[in-house]
Amino acid sequence: MENTSPIIELRNASIYSGGTGKHPTAEDNLVLSDVNVDIAPGELVYLIGRVGSGKSSFLRTLYADIPLFQGTGTVADFELHRIKRKQIPLLRRRLGIVFQDYKLLNDRNVFENLRFVLKATEWKNERQITERIGEVLERVGLSHKIHKMPSEMSGGEQQRLAVARALLNAPEVILADEPTGNLDPSTADSIMQIFTDIRAENRCAVVMATHNISNLQNYPSRTLRFNQGHVEDLDISALFNRE
Repeated sequence: MENTSPIIELRNASIYSGGTGKHPTAEDNLVLSDVNVDIAPGELVYLIGRVGSGKSSFLRTLYADIPLFQGTGTVADFELHRIKRKQIPLLRRRLGIVFQDYKLLNDRNVFENLRFVLKATEWKNERQITERIGEVLERVGLSHKIHKMPSEMSGGEQQRLAVARALLNAPEVILADEPTGNLDPSTADSIMQIFTDIRAENRCAVVMATHNISNLQNYPSRTLRFNQGHVEDLDISALFNRE
């Protein structure tokens, strides 16, 4: 029977913009309160709101870069409110993370960028590593760029490489922070199509912060609005069908 349990669940959560200890300090700014969110496997969820409204802090909390000080949260069966430091790499192996500014290793070519991630997540068999890299590059249309350096690639190609990197460990969730923000409309559409295919084939949930209204229009899906310290479901059909 298909699992219908949420892959992400937050209950009465408070989201801060930073923090490293077990309790928030005066330097840790509360940005969201009373957050209650369920996200199902295979669901696409947009995060929208003004700059500084808490979208990035929300994503960073989901991959345990910021502690969940208050409330409860579960991502891919890991309890964020109880997670230990040694468990964080295990959580992140079940996630794919895509950044607006790519965060590629500029001193290594495409193959070595991806090999670095697999070795860091304890892949040891070089044949399997090579095969997996070939698979994800084919998925994002970069097989012919395998020996290129990031500096020799366009912005769209670098973002597709960042998506390929996120796919390496067959994630259950992709967390994407403005993945199409620096791209032209055609390239942005190609990235969205990759996400659409991944969701359909692998039931991978995609949680995407975006300011790109065309994403919401061309690939309509559930949308969460971050507004004045709270998170609320937004009816985007009403947003686009106003007379």
